[in-house]
Amino acid sequence: MKLKTKLMIAFVFMLIMPICMFLMIMFTVGNRQLHYLEVYEQIQQTETLAEGIGQDASTRSEESIPSAATLIPEIRIFMKNMAIAAVLILLLTALFLTVWIYAGINIPLNKLRTATHNIAEGNLDFTIDVNGDDEISDLCRDFEEMRIRLKESTAEKMEYDRESKELISNISHDLKTPVTAIKGYAEGIMDGVADTPEKMDRYIRTIYNKANDMDRLINELTFYSKIDTNRIPYTYNKINVVGYFEDCSEELGLDLESKNIDFSYSNYVEGDVEIIADAEQLKRVIDNIIGNSVKYMDKDKGRISLRVKDVGDFIQVEIEDNGKGIGAKELPYIFDRFYRTDASRNSARGGSGIGLSIVRKIIEDHGGKIWATSKPGTGTVMYFVLRKAAVK
Repeated sequence: MKLKTKLMIAFVFMLIMPICMFLMIMFTVGNRQLHYLEVYEQIQQTETLAEGIGQDASTRSEESIPSAATLIPEIRIFMKNMAIAAVLILLLTALFLTVWIYAGINIPLNKLRTATHNIAEGNLDFTIDVNGDDEISDLCRDFEEMRIRLKESTAEKMEYDRESKELISNISHDLKTPVTAIKGYAEGIMDGVADTPEKMDRYIRTIYNKANDMDRLINELTFYSKIDTNRIPYTYNKINVVGYFEDCSEELGLDLESKNIDFSYSNYVEGDVEIIADAEQLKRVIDNIIGNSVKYMDKDKGRISLRVKDVGDFIQVEIEDNGKGIGAKELPYIFDRFYRTDASRNSARGGSGIGLSIVRKIIEDHGGKIWATSKPGTGTVMYFVLRKAAVK
Protein backbone atom coordinates (compact mmCIF):
# COMPACT_ATOMS: atom_id res chain seq x y z
CA MET A 1 0.00 0.00 0.00
CA LYS A 2 1.28 3.46 -0.89
CA LEU A 3 2.49 5.66 1.94
CA LYS A 4 0.09 8.40 0.93
CA THR A 5 -2.81 5.93 1.15
CA LYS A 6 -1.67 4.80 4.58
CA LEU A 7 -1.52 8.37 5.83
CA MET A 8 -4.96 9.12 4.42
CA ILE A 9 -6.38 6.02 6.12
CA ALA A 10 -4.72 7.02 9.40
CA PHE A 11 -6.04 10.57 9.08
CA VAL A 12 -9.57 9.41 8.33
CA PHE A 13 -9.42 6.83 11.12
CA MET A 14 -8.16 9.38 13.64
CA LEU A 15 -10.90 11.77 12.52
CA ILE A 16 -13.70 9.23 12.62
CA MET A 17 -12.77 7.56 15.88
CA PRO A 18 -13.37 10.63 18.14
CA ILE A 19 -16.64 11.33 16.34
CA CYS A 20 -17.76 7.72 16.81
CA MET A 21 -16.68 7.79 20.44
CA PHE A 22 -18.51 11.07 21.02
CA LEU A 23 -21.70 9.74 19.42
CA MET A 24 -21.42 6.49 21.37
CA ILE A 25 -20.93 8.38 24.65
CA MET A 26 -23.77 10.74 23.84
CA PHE A 27 -26.05 7.83 23.00
CA THR A 28 -25.10 5.92 26.15
CA VAL A 29 -25.34 8.98 28.35
CA GLY A 30 -28.69 9.85 26.83
CA ASN A 31 -30.04 6.40 27.59
CA ARG A 32 -28.72 6.55 31.14
CA GLN A 33 -30.20 10.01 31.61
CA LEU A 34 -33.59 8.73 30.50
CA HIS A 35 -33.24 5.86 32.93
CA TYR A 36 -32.27 8.16 35.77
CA LEU A 37 -35.15 10.53 34.94
CA GLU A 38 -37.57 7.66 35.06
CA VAL A 39 -36.15 6.57 38.40
CA TYR A 40 -36.25 10.12 39.67
CA GLU A 41 -39.90 10.50 38.63
CA GLN A 42 -40.69 7.27 40.43
CA ILE A 43 -38.99 8.66 43.53
CA GLN A 44 -41.02 11.85 43.30
CA GLN A 45 -44.23 9.93 42.83
CA THR A 46 -43.40 7.64 45.72
CA GLU A 47 -42.64 10.55 48.03
CA THR A 48 -45.93 12.24 47.08
CA LEU A 49 -47.80 9.04 47.66
CA ALA A 50 -46.02 8.50 50.99
CA GLU A 51 -47.17 11.84 52.27
CA GLY A 52 -50.79 10.72 51.74
CA ILE A 53 -50.69 7.22 53.18
CA GLY A 54 -48.23 7.60 56.04
CA GLN A 55 -44.68 6.93 57.01
CA ASP A 56 -44.74 3.16 56.58
CA ALA A 57 -45.46 3.44 52.87
CA SER A 58 -42.70 5.97 52.50
CA THR A 59 -40.30 3.65 54.21
CA ARG A 60 -41.26 0.81 51.96
CA SER A 61 -40.81 2.98 48.83
CA GLU A 62 -37.37 4.11 50.00
CA GLU A 63 -36.40 0.49 50.49
CA SER A 64 -37.52 -0.54 46.98
CA ILE A 65 -36.63 2.60 44.94
CA PRO A 66 -33.17 4.29 45.11
CA SER A 67 -33.01 7.84 46.29
CA ALA A 68 -31.54 10.84 44.40
CA ALA A 69 -28.57 10.86 46.80
CA THR A 70 -27.55 7.39 45.61
CA LEU A 71 -28.03 8.22 41.90
CA ILE A 72 -25.59 11.17 41.71
CA PRO A 73 -22.44 9.17 42.65
CA GLU A 74 -23.50 6.42 40.27
CA ILE A 75 -23.83 8.95 37.45
CA ARG A 76 -20.36 10.35 38.21
CA ILE A 77 -18.79 6.89 38.25
CA PHE A 78 -20.45 6.06 34.94
CA MET A 79 -19.23 9.30 33.31
CA LYS A 80 -15.72 8.68 34.63
CA ASN A 81 -15.65 5.12 33.25
CA MET A 82 -16.92 6.33 29.90
CA ALA A 83 -14.20 8.97 29.73
CA ILE A 84 -11.48 6.45 30.65
CA ALA A 85 -12.81 3.99 28.06
CA ALA A 86 -12.79 6.69 25.37
CA VAL A 87 -9.21 7.74 26.18
CA LEU A 88 -8.00 4.12 26.17
CA ILE A 89 -9.68 3.41 22.84
CA LEU A 90 -8.14 6.53 21.28
CA LEU A 91 -4.69 5.68 22.66
CA LEU A 92 -4.87 2.11 21.39
CA THR A 93 -6.05 3.32 17.98
CA ALA A 94 -3.23 5.87 17.76
CA LEU A 95 -0.70 3.23 18.88
CA PHE A 96 -1.92 0.75 16.29
CA LEU A 97 -1.79 3.31 13.48
CA THR A 98 1.67 4.48 14.58
CA VAL A 99 3.07 0.93 14.62
CA TRP A 100 1.42 0.16 11.28
CA ILE A 101 2.92 3.19 9.53
CA TYR A 102 6.29 2.90 11.32
CA ALA A 103 6.71 -0.77 10.37
CA GLY A 104 5.90 0.00 6.76
CA ILE A 105 8.66 2.63 6.68
CA ASN A 106 11.27 1.28 9.09
CA ILE A 107 11.67 -2.25 7.67
CA PRO A 108 12.61 -1.18 4.12
CA LEU A 109 14.69 1.70 5.51
CA ASN A 110 16.71 -0.79 7.55
CA LYS A 111 17.30 -2.79 4.38
CA LEU A 112 18.44 0.38 2.61
CA ARG A 113 20.74 1.24 5.52
CA THR A 114 22.32 -2.23 5.40
CA ALA A 115 22.70 -1.96 1.63
CA THR A 116 24.46 1.41 1.85
CA HIS A 117 26.87 0.01 4.45
CA ASN A 118 27.67 -2.91 2.13
CA ILE A 119 28.30 -0.59 -0.82
CA ALA A 120 30.47 1.69 1.35
CA GLU A 121 32.58 -1.37 2.21
CA GLY A 122 32.84 -2.34 -1.46
CA ASN A 123 30.52 -5.33 -1.20
CA LEU A 124 28.07 -5.56 -4.10
CA ASP A 125 27.20 -9.23 -3.73
CA PHE A 126 23.89 -8.86 -1.95
CA THR A 127 20.24 -8.37 -2.82
CA ILE A 128 17.44 -6.20 -1.46
CA ASP A 129 14.23 -8.23 -1.28
CA VAL A 130 11.14 -6.03 -0.93
CA ASN A 131 7.57 -7.17 -1.52
CA GLY A 132 5.61 -3.99 -0.77
CA ASP A 133 4.16 -1.54 -3.26
CA ASP A 134 4.61 1.70 -1.31
CA GLU A 135 7.04 4.51 -2.10
CA ILE A 136 9.78 3.20 0.22
CA SER A 137 9.56 -0.23 -1.42
CA ASP A 138 9.81 1.42 -4.84
CA LEU A 139 12.90 3.25 -3.60
CA CYS A 140 14.39 -0.08 -2.45
CA ARG A 141 13.74 -1.61 -5.86
CA ASP A 142 15.38 1.38 -7.56
CA PHE A 143 18.32 1.00 -5.18
CA GLU A 144 18.59 -2.70 -6.08
CA GLU A 145 18.61 -1.83 -9.78
CA MET A 146 21.33 0.73 -9.11
CA ARG A 147 23.33 -1.92 -7.23
CA ILE A 148 23.08 -4.33 -10.17
CA ARG A 149 24.20 -1.66 -12.63
CA LEU A 150 27.00 -0.58 -10.31
CA LYS A 151 28.15 -4.19 -10.02
CA GLU A 152 28.09 -4.58 -13.81
CA SER A 153 29.96 -1.31 -14.22
CA THR A 154 32.56 -2.39 -11.67
CA ALA A 155 32.99 -5.73 -13.42
CA GLU A 156 33.37 -3.97 -16.78
CA LYS A 157 35.96 -1.60 -15.31
CA MET A 158 37.90 -4.49 -13.81
CA GLU A 159 37.81 -6.30 -17.14
CA TYR A 160 38.89 -3.14 -18.94
CA ASP A 161 41.78 -2.65 -16.52
CA ARG A 162 42.81 -6.28 -16.95
CA GLU A 163 42.70 -5.98 -20.74
CA SER A 164 44.65 -2.72 -20.66
CA LYS A 165 47.35 -4.29 -18.49
CA GLU A 166 47.46 -7.31 -20.77
CA LEU A 167 47.73 -5.07 -23.83
CA ILE A 168 50.61 -3.14 -22.31
CA SER A 169 52.31 -6.40 -21.37
CA ASN A 170 51.81 -7.85 -24.86
CA ILE A 171 52.99 -4.73 -26.66
CA SER A 172 55.99 -4.36 -24.34
CA HIS A 173 56.98 -7.97 -24.94
CA ASP A 174 56.50 -7.76 -28.69
CA LEU A 175 58.35 -4.46 -29.01
CA LYS A 176 61.32 -5.92 -27.16
CA THR A 177 62.06 -8.45 -29.95
CA PRO A 178 62.46 -5.95 -32.86
CA VAL A 179 64.21 -3.42 -30.62
CA THR A 180 66.75 -6.06 -29.57
CA ALA A 181 67.26 -7.07 -33.20
CA ILE A 182 67.70 -3.48 -34.37
CA LYS A 183 70.15 -2.82 -31.57
CA GLY A 184 72.13 -5.95 -32.38
CA TYR A 185 72.38 -5.30 -36.13
CA ALA A 186 73.21 -1.61 -35.54
CA GLU A 187 76.04 -2.64 -33.21
CA GLY A 188 77.22 -5.09 -35.86
CA ILE A 189 77.43 -2.28 -38.39
CA MET A 190 79.24 0.03 -35.92
CA ASP A 191 81.71 -2.74 -34.97
CA GLY A 192 82.47 -3.46 -38.60
CA VAL A 193 80.91 -6.94 -38.62
CA ALA A 194 79.08 -6.05 -41.83
CA ASP A 195 82.33 -5.85 -43.75
CA THR A 196 80.91 -6.62 -47.16
CA PRO A 197 78.29 -4.81 -49.25
CA GLU A 198 76.10 -7.93 -49.12
CA LYS A 199 76.24 -8.11 -45.31
CA MET A 200 75.66 -4.40 -45.01
CA ASP A 201 72.62 -4.64 -47.28
CA ARG A 202 71.24 -7.59 -45.26
CA TYR A 203 71.78 -5.79 -41.95
CA ILE A 204 70.10 -2.63 -43.19
CA ARG A 205 67.13 -4.56 -44.61
CA THR A 206 66.73 -6.44 -41.33
CA ILE A 207 66.76 -3.18 -39.39
CA TYR A 208 64.19 -1.77 -41.80
CA ASN A 209 61.92 -4.83 -41.47
CA LYS A 210 62.13 -4.78 -37.68
CA ALA A 211 61.31 -1.08 -37.68
CA ASN A 212 58.24 -1.89 -39.79
CA ASP A 213 57.22 -4.52 -37.23
CA MET A 214 57.47 -1.90 -34.49
CA ASP A 215 55.46 0.54 -36.56
CA ARG A 216 52.75 -2.08 -37.09
CA LEU A 217 52.53 -2.78 -33.35
CA ILE A 218 52.30 0.92 -32.55
CA ASN A 219 49.57 1.34 -35.19
CA GLU A 220 47.64 -1.53 -33.62
CA LEU A 221 47.93 0.11 -30.22
CA THR A 222 46.75 3.45 -31.61
CA PHE A 223 43.87 1.82 -33.43
CA TYR A 224 42.91 -0.13 -30.33
CA SER A 225 42.55 3.11 -28.36
CA LYS A 226 40.23 4.42 -31.08
CA ILE A 227 38.15 1.24 -30.92
CA ASP A 228 37.83 1.59 -27.16
CA THR A 229 36.44 5.11 -27.48
CA ASN A 230 34.43 4.43 -30.66
CA ARG A 231 36.44 7.01 -32.58
CA ILE A 232 37.49 4.96 -35.59
CA PRO A 233 37.82 7.39 -38.51
CA TYR A 234 35.64 5.89 -41.25
CA THR A 235 35.34 7.45 -44.68
CA TYR A 236 32.68 5.53 -46.58
CA ASN A 237 32.62 5.55 -50.35
CA LYS A 238 31.29 3.40 -53.16
CA ILE A 239 33.97 0.90 -54.08
CA ASN A 240 34.05 -1.28 -57.19
CA VAL A 241 34.61 -4.80 -55.91
CA VAL A 242 36.58 -6.16 -58.87
CA GLY A 243 38.94 -3.20 -59.14
CA TYR A 244 39.55 -2.94 -55.39
CA PHE A 245 40.37 -6.60 -54.78
CA GLU A 246 42.53 -6.85 -57.90
CA ASP A 247 44.69 -4.02 -56.57
CA CYS A 248 44.84 -5.74 -53.18
CA SER A 249 45.81 -9.06 -54.74
CA GLU A 250 48.69 -7.51 -56.69
CA GLU A 251 50.14 -5.94 -53.55
CA LEU A 252 49.62 -9.08 -51.49
CA GLY A 253 51.16 -11.29 -54.18
CA LEU A 254 54.40 -9.31 -54.22
CA ASP A 255 54.64 -9.23 -50.43
CA LEU A 256 53.90 -12.95 -49.95
CA GLU A 257 56.27 -13.96 -52.73
CA SER A 258 59.14 -12.40 -50.79
CA LYS A 259 58.14 -14.65 -47.84
CA ASN A 260 58.10 -17.82 -49.98
CA ILE A 261 54.33 -18.16 -49.81
CA ASP A 262 52.21 -18.95 -52.87
CA PHE A 263 49.27 -16.61 -53.35
CA SER A 264 46.20 -17.12 -55.53
CA TYR A 265 43.27 -14.82 -56.23
CA SER A 266 39.82 -15.60 -57.64
CA ASN A 267 36.94 -13.20 -58.23
CA TYR A 268 33.43 -14.47 -59.01
CA VAL A 269 31.68 -11.10 -58.86
CA GLU A 270 30.32 -9.12 -61.82
CA GLY A 271 32.38 -6.12 -62.87
CA ASP A 272 29.75 -3.52 -61.94
CA VAL A 273 29.13 -4.70 -58.36
CA GLU A 274 29.89 -2.08 -55.73
CA ILE A 275 29.99 -1.92 -51.94
CA ILE A 276 29.92 1.06 -49.58
CA ALA A 277 33.01 0.81 -47.40
CA ASP A 278 36.09 2.57 -46.11
CA ALA A 279 38.84 1.43 -48.47
CA GLU A 280 41.64 2.00 -45.94
CA GLN A 281 39.93 0.13 -43.10
CA LEU A 282 38.89 -2.71 -45.39
CA LYS A 283 42.54 -3.03 -46.44
CA ARG A 284 43.43 -3.20 -42.74
CA VAL A 285 41.03 -6.14 -42.39
CA ILE A 286 42.66 -8.04 -45.24
CA ASP A 287 46.19 -7.22 -44.06
CA ASN A 288 45.43 -8.35 -40.51
CA ILE A 289 43.94 -11.65 -41.66
CA ILE A 290 46.82 -12.31 -44.09
CA GLY A 291 49.34 -11.27 -41.44
CA ASN A 292 47.78 -13.71 -39.01
CA SER A 293 48.00 -16.50 -41.59
CA VAL A 294 51.67 -15.75 -42.24
CA LYS A 295 52.43 -15.58 -38.50
CA TYR A 296 51.05 -19.07 -37.86
CA MET A 297 52.28 -20.69 -41.10
CA ASP A 298 54.06 -23.92 -40.22
CA LYS A 299 54.58 -25.37 -43.70
CA ASP A 300 57.80 -25.14 -45.72
CA LYS A 301 55.73 -24.05 -48.69
CA GLY A 302 52.86 -21.89 -47.52
CA ARG A 303 49.74 -21.19 -49.57
CA ILE A 304 47.20 -18.41 -49.15
CA SER A 305 44.13 -17.93 -51.34
CA LEU A 306 41.83 -14.92 -51.66
CA ARG A 307 38.38 -15.52 -53.14
CA VAL A 308 35.56 -13.03 -53.67
CA LYS A 309 32.05 -14.40 -54.29
CA ASP A 310 28.58 -13.03 -54.99
CA VAL A 311 26.03 -14.26 -52.42
CA GLY A 312 22.86 -12.36 -53.25
CA ASP A 313 22.69 -9.02 -51.46
CA PHE A 314 26.21 -9.49 -50.15
CA ILE A 315 29.70 -10.21 -51.37
CA GLN A 316 31.61 -12.88 -49.48
CA VAL A 317 35.36 -12.73 -49.08
CA GLU A 318 37.26 -15.91 -48.23
CA ILE A 319 40.92 -16.03 -47.18
CA GLU A 320 42.29 -19.55 -46.88
CA ASP A 321 45.71 -20.74 -45.73
CA ASN A 322 47.42 -24.09 -45.20
CA GLY A 323 48.88 -23.16 -41.81
CA LYS A 324 48.76 -24.96 -38.49
CA GLY A 325 45.00 -24.52 -38.09
CA ILE A 326 42.95 -23.79 -34.99
CA GLY A 327 41.42 -26.29 -32.58
CA ALA A 328 37.66 -26.59 -32.27
CA LYS A 329 37.75 -25.38 -28.64
CA GLU A 330 39.74 -22.28 -29.54
CA LEU A 331 37.88 -21.32 -32.72
CA PRO A 332 34.92 -19.50 -31.05
CA TYR A 333 37.30 -17.15 -29.21
CA ILE A 334 39.77 -16.09 -31.89
CA PHE A 335 38.00 -12.73 -32.45
CA ASP A 336 38.06 -11.85 -28.74
CA ARG A 337 40.50 -9.22 -27.52
CA PHE A 338 43.90 -10.53 -26.47
CA TYR A 339 43.00 -14.13 -27.23
CA ARG A 340 45.94 -16.05 -28.60
CA THR A 341 45.92 -19.68 -29.67
CA ASP A 342 49.60 -19.73 -28.73
CA ALA A 343 49.54 -19.26 -24.97
CA SER A 344 53.31 -18.97 -24.65
CA ARG A 345 54.60 -15.41 -24.41
CA ASN A 346 58.00 -16.68 -25.51
CA SER A 347 56.67 -17.48 -28.95
CA ALA A 348 58.67 -16.02 -31.75
CA ARG A 349 55.43 -15.26 -33.56
CA GLY A 350 54.60 -12.46 -31.11
CA GLY A 351 51.50 -10.40 -31.73
CA SER A 352 49.47 -8.12 -29.51
CA GLY A 353 46.40 -10.36 -29.55
CA ILE A 354 44.09 -7.62 -30.85
CA GLY A 355 44.51 -8.06 -34.62
CA LEU A 356 41.42 -10.21 -35.19
CA SER A 357 39.35 -8.23 -32.69
CA ILE A 358 40.11 -5.14 -34.79
CA VAL A 359 39.01 -7.07 -37.88
CA ARG A 360 35.68 -8.01 -36.30
CA LYS A 361 35.07 -4.44 -35.12
CA ILE A 362 35.65 -2.98 -38.59
CA ILE A 363 33.48 -5.57 -40.35
CA GLU A 364 30.63 -5.15 -37.87
CA ASP A 365 30.84 -1.36 -38.21
CA HIS A 366 30.38 -1.89 -41.95
CA GLY A 367 27.20 -3.87 -41.24
CA GLY A 368 28.85 -7.17 -42.11
CA LYS A 369 29.74 -10.41 -40.37
CA ILE A 370 32.91 -12.44 -39.96
CA TRP A 371 33.54 -16.06 -38.98
CA ALA A 372 36.08 -18.83 -39.51
CA THR A 373 36.44 -22.55 -40.07
CA SER A 374 39.60 -24.49 -39.38
CA LYS A 375 41.13 -27.92 -39.14
CA PRO A 376 44.30 -28.43 -37.12
CA GLY A 377 47.23 -29.37 -39.34
CA THR A 378 45.31 -28.49 -42.52
CA GLY A 379 44.61 -24.77 -42.36
CA THR A 380 42.06 -22.04 -41.70
CA VAL A 381 39.47 -20.22 -43.80
CA MET A 382 38.34 -16.74 -42.76
CA TYR A 383 35.01 -15.52 -44.15
CA PHE A 384 33.43 -12.09 -44.07
CA VAL A 385 30.45 -10.62 -45.89
CA LEU A 386 29.68 -7.04 -46.86
CA ARG A 387 26.39 -5.69 -48.19
CA LYS A 388 26.30 -4.52 -51.81
CA ALA A 389 25.58 -0.89 -52.60
CA ALA A 390 21.97 -0.25 -53.65
CA VAL A 391 21.54 -0.25 -57.39
CA LYS A 392 19.71 2.83 -58.71
